[in-house]
Amino acid sequence: MKIFLIIISCIFVNNIVLAQFLGICPFLGVSKKIDTAIGMSAAVLFVMTIATIVTWLIYTYVLIPLGVEYLQTISYILVIAFLVQMVDIILKKTSPSLYQALGVFLPLITTNCTILGVAIMVIQKQMGLFDSTIFAISTSLGFGVAMVLFAGIREQLALTKIPEGMKGMPIALITAGLLAMAFMGFSGVC
Repeated sequence: MKIFLIIISCIFVNNIVLAQFLGICPFLGVSKKIDTAIGMSAAVLFVMTIATIVTWLIYTYVLIPLGVEYLQTISYILVIAFLVQMVDIILKKTSPSLYQALGVFLPLITTNCTILGVAIMVIQKQMGLFDSTIFAISTSLGFGVAMVLFAGIREQLALTKIPEGMKGMPIALITAGLLAMAFMGFSGVC
């Protein structure tokens, strides 16, 4: 039951983008088409899961025993940057087709604050490794749901007649606000 609550909470109730406002830059910047939103969501899922596992292990087995927990943020940033570079190199060598699909999004993930935010949240919530992994996967799925919904709405908005002063970012921000309000309807579920 606890796992189910984590999943529902991360995807709908406490959505990382629409409720906690982390990852707004890729949410607004990469959500003009559903294809790019799906690609970015897949890359975030992969990197967030691996980064959360690795940073949890580093915090638990390196930072705490050495008594240097205050280096948490710096070490997490270095780990995330390193992981993104390693994934980039490995994908380039082993799977050129997957590298072509995700290659554009991998550099963007380095600066995506959702990755760092989730790595810090699992420590603040004192989660174990299994719960942290479920939390990371669920949070990235919530990120993906928000991205794909928003991209679909933006694709439809591109086909409609919008007043000149509302085109582009103004209508995107209004739409994002309405989507966030719609997700507020899930509050109280968990």
